[in-house]
Amino acid sequence: QYLALTGHRVLAIDLDPQASLTSLFGIQPELDDTASLYEALRFDEERKPISAVIQSTNIPGLDVVPANLVLQEFEYDVPLSISSRKGDEGRLFHMRIVNALKEVDDKYDVVVIDCPPQLGYLTITALMASTGILITIHPQMLDIMSMSQFLQMLGGIMTPVAEAGAEIRVEWFRYLVTRFEPTDIPQAQMVGFMQSMFAQQMLRNHVLKSTAISDASIKKQTLYEVERGEFVRSTYDRAMESLNAANGEIVDLIHNAWGRK
Repeated sequence: QYLALTGHRVLAIDLDPQASLTSLFGIQPELDDTASLYEALRFDEERKPISAVIQSTNIPGLDVVPANLVLQEFEYDVPLSISSRKGDEGRLFHMRIVNALKEVDDKYDVVVIDCPPQLGYLTITALMASTGILITIHPQMLDIMSMSQFLQMLGGIMTPVAEAGAEIRVEWFRYLVTRFEPTDIPQAQMVGFMQSMFAQQMLRNHVLKSTAISDASIKKQTLYEVERGEFVRSTYDRAMESLNAANGEIVDLIHNAWGRK
């Protein structure tokens, strides 16, 4: 939403079968007959172009590809395709999103892919299509330990994928601290620990934990959609300031990757 509101043409792809991002746009896949990116990734003759599953949103310049539980089918389709007579198509599964996006390459400036919280074929396929990786992290020890294990597994999987000749195009990789409470001493200590360990990969700005963000989400909205007058103004302003600062930093990373300063 921040990208669209600052003049970028944006496509948001929800790749998580739980469809949290989708629901924030008012789309209910469990009730609606909603198509997902699976339709553009599947290996059979029913595959559709990605344009057939793109939906507009109430924010100009921002379109979305919804998610649904059918996305999980991709995790089963890939090994079946690899073992089939058309095994080459299965072995090139990591190019499915790259190839699907070629159809709309001239329509968008930025594509944001929300991945599922697991390291499966969907996540690998998204990473192979990405030029930047943003990992959100809650500053608590168990979350950081879980993230560390995830990254270890990711490295173990992406290394042989790259050695097999796949092109990894990632130009930047950052951690974004979310739900941060500056007055929480253990959280502040964990942020300091991360900054000492990953100084070059940490975003300088954090997204604060805020009742304004929580209250907006109850109505399936974000701070960019609600009225300031609905909240205590100081609470709203503090939350919006943290959101804009973090989002602005991400936009700078994107522009730098484009060669703009």
